[in-house]
Amino acid sequence: MAFSYTNEKTVLKNISFEIRKGEKIAIVGENGSGKSTLVKLLLGLYDVSRGELLWNGKNIKVYDPAAYRKNFAVVLQDFKIFGVSTAENILERRAARGEERKVRDILKYVGMDRRVDRLSEGMHTVLMREFDPNGEGLSGGEKQKLAIARMIARDAPVVILDEPSSALDPIAEQEVFQSMFRACKDKTVLFITHRMSIAKQADQIIVLHRGQIAEEGKHEELLERKGVYSAMFMAQKEQYQGGADETI
Repeated sequence: MAFSYTNEKTVLKNISFEIRKGEKIAIVGENGSGKSTLVKLLLGLYDVSRGELLWNGKNIKVYDPAAYRKNFAVVLQDFKIFGVSTAENILERRAARGEERKVRDILKYVGMDRRVDRLSEGMHTVLMREFDPNGEGLSGGEKQKLAIARMIARDAPVVILDEPSSALDPIAEQEVFQSMFRACKDKTVLFITHRMSIAKQADQIIVLHRGQIAEEGKHEELLERKGVYSAMFMAQKEQYQGGADETI
């Protein structure tokens, strides 16, 4: 398939890959390589310029868009936290009686349970001050964890994450992703990341370069090829003192 914005150069071209049920797929590449555009195409937010996208062997255009998108739980870069309670932000609706245990378990998964306990009314504390002058705030990293908690709560068969943990430090990011993988062990997961320590945990890694798939394979295979992925991995490795084994 291929995609281009109106009157602009082609953003993605010759894109062809298959995602099997239950696989964990990482998409990596330099800024501007088309990673986020690819995700929006998969969600049906954009229409391909050439070729087609298939879901269970059928072009996604044959499905009702709303019904099709219910298959996905998504955290995009521009996620929003709303001026309602923590529990309502996670469930995307009012919490029913007896759902506190579910919310708390999800908060534990993303390492936010103790932080939420410190809020004035716990998980029922209103966030932000848009509608409540006493609303409480969260840091950028805490908001990202809450967005991932919302994704887990949706319980969709396919999970898509577009760099959802960019505001976290490497250790916190690793912990969040490990928890997310446990929570989604039976789901299909597609995630964009700039951190190679996360990408190496995937079943398959797709490397985008200048709008095309430059490489595809497992972490060890791609390192042996000494291509685009290997260069990215080694460049990031040099940013950390102590070498790759400690942080990458």
